[in-house]
Amino acid sequence: MTAVDILLGALAAVMPVALWRLAAGPTDADRVVAVDLTFVVLVAAVALLAVRTRESAVLVLVLVATLVGFLATIAVAHLLERRNRP
Repeated sequence: MTAVDILLGALAAVMPVALWRLAAGPTDADRVVAVDLTFVVLVAAVALLAVRTRESAVLVLVLVATLVGFLATIAVAHLLERRNRP
C-alpha cells in the first residue's frame, strides 16, 4: 500500500462527514463550508489519482477547478454577507 492509497482512503473517510454537514448544517454558512470542503476533497482525489496514474494533463484540470472553486467560495461569501446586513 502506497502513500497515495492511504491519502485516498483518508479523503474517502472525510467525504461522508462533509456530506452530513451539508445536509444537517444549521446555517447557510455551515452548508457553504461543507460544499467547499466537498469540492476540495474531490479535487484532491482527482489530483492524487493523476499522480497515481502519472497523467500530467489532469493536473491542468485540477488547477482550473481549484481556481473556480476559490472564486465560487468568494462569491457565495459575498452574497451571504450582503444578505445578513441589516
